[in-house]
Amino acid sequence: MSETAYPPVSAHLDDVEAARTEGRRKMDWAAQHMPILEALREEFEADKPLSGQRIAMAMHVEAKTANLVELLALGGAEVTITGCNPLSTHDDVSAALDTHENITSYAVRGVDEEGYYAAIDAALEINPTITVDDGMDMVAAIHEDHPELLESIVGGCEETTTGVHRLRAMDADGALEYPVFAVNDTPMKTLFDNVHGTGESSLATIAMTTNLSYAGKNVVVAGYGYCGRGVAKKAAGQNANVIVTEVDPRKALEAHMEGYEVLPMREAAAKADVIITTTGNRDVVVEEHFEVMNDGVLLANAGHFDIEIDLDALDELAVDRYEARDGVEAYELADGRRLNVLAEGRLVNLASPIALGHPVEVMDQSFGVQAACVRELAENGDAYDAGVHDVPDELDRDIASIKLDAEGVDHDTLSDTQAEYLDSWDHGT
Repeated sequence: MSETAYPPVSAHLDDVEAARTEGRRKMDWAAQHMPILEALREEFEADKPLSGQRIAMAMHVEAKTANLVELLALGGAEVTITGCNPLSTHDDVSAALDTHENITSYAVRGVDEEGYYAAIDAALEINPTITVDDGMDMVAAIHEDHPELLESIVGGCEETTTGVHRLRAMDADGALEYPVFAVNDTPMKTLFDNVHGTGESSLATIAMTTNLSYAGKNVVVAGYGYCGRGVAKKAAGQNANVIVTEVDPRKALEAHMEGYEVLPMREAAAKADVIITTTGNRDVVVEEHFEVMNDGVLLANAGHFDIEIDLDALDELAVDRYEARDGVEAYELADGRRLNVLAEGRLVNLASPIALGHPVEVMDQSFGVQAACVRELAENGDAYDAGVHDVPDELDRDIASIKLDAEGVDHDTLSDTQAEYLDSWDHGT
């Protein structure tokens, strides 16, 4: 596929053994709090459901993700992985993964754009049968640059909102050539990862990065999807005054009826102490908004790519730029106002220097669904046509049951009579 293969992570590090030791320590800590992956690990090691599969992944390479990667390898697969964001990789975890005989990790923190896509190409050298993506960059690379790989690919999984949006657009154009599970849209992901994971990790990272409180501050949340709901709820719980901006009238109404102030971004920006974007779209915060912001405002992205805040426009307005704190870049404007951008406008909960991503317990659920979907593709991939597919409800419920069992939580089940009633059409009032 390329004349010179991009080297794995070990070639990029000075002290590989120290990195591997520290990466394994992080993975072991996370594994203690991931009962779903632990239960699946026993099944995968015993049954080897992924024997013969070659899995190429583009994910946020940190301790929680690493336990998913190792699970797939223990299930019999050969796995390659690279990053899905240039600033979210933990090099020590990437190095620890690379020690497994069935895993090759190309993920390196801080690579430039050329290195980022070269690593994706290198991961695809495996000639994958299954892909696992977070943002759809790998699926796009296959279709645009390596269409010869399509013949051997059984299917794929997509982790995040932005990736699913891109895939659905691709599918609508008739351009998606293999089946992909929209893991992001299934309840065990959406209701927990997006709401609790994004809400808690984004706010925690911003607070730790800045050493500032939310209490009494005007926190503007751009977008009121599941991620926005989580950020708004958690910010309100820390005594912030939450303002929501939305383009969808139904979501705006929902935010209004939840008790939040709803404003257009231009009005919200003028009141903001903190602005957090959660839309997955571009140009959410732009020049007209910068012009009315208060001195010292914090700007963070909890959506996906680094295009929600128009940093090019902000750079043109600025007369000076400097690092105010680790992970905080101040843009000083001609009138003396300083607008502070966190994590270079990338995912704040993953790209900030101290970022750890979503809580371990939350990602255990999401990655449990990922693993179940990979197994489904390996066993029944031929049953799915090219296009975007919902995760089978039975798989999603199974992951929830594993989690409840681990937590010692019991719950009701339908009686046969109730189940029959729900499935019938001829029972009247």
